[in-house]
Amino acid sequence: MLENSLVMVAIIFSINIFYVSFFTIRMILTLKGYRYYAAGVSMVEVVIYVVGLGLVLDNLNEIQNLIAYALGYGLGVIIGMKIEEKLALGYITVNVITTDNGLELPRKLRELGYGVTDWEANGLEGDRFAMQILTPRKYELKLYDRIKEIDPKAFMISYEPKAIHGGFWVKSVRRRMSQEEKNEQKVV
Repeated sequence: MLENSLVMVAIIFSINIFYVSFFTIRMILTLKGYRYYAAGVSMVEVVIYVVGLGLVLDNLNEIQNLIAYALGYGLGVIIGMKIEEKLALGYITVNVITTDNGLELPRKLRELGYGVTDWEANGLEGDRFAMQILTPRKYELKLYDRIKEIDPKAFMISYEPKAIHGGFWVKSVRRRMSQEEKNEQKVV
């Protein structure tokens, strides 16, 4: 009897991890505009959900099943977020403000393949230089590291753009970034 109970707990726990991971991925795909992928994931998600919830409801008098369901849900959220971080769909825009009047930061970032638009700005403590950088999300942390290496005091803020249209970025940066990936693979 106890063995069946532990198996049921493990099944419910595992099912909920998968369900919530699929739920998280579907939500992200929906928000990013990947409607057909989101629809496909949602079909798998709903089957997993119905099976898992059915097992819990059929054995509602077993508190360990409810606990397994809740724990699986929580772990599924964490795993779903980790999967989303690895997928890194979409782009980010990073706004950077620096006191670098020699404009070394934009030049060096351009040399690294980033599309940078820069302009003069005014801050509370005087002249500043601002720039806007658009990059795929999978390069986000690398971009932050590059900026900090060049100007450790730079102010950075990032956000995800809803739509992108025009500019040199679309073709040129994608080509440069894929070339950088190839160069890194050769080094490793």
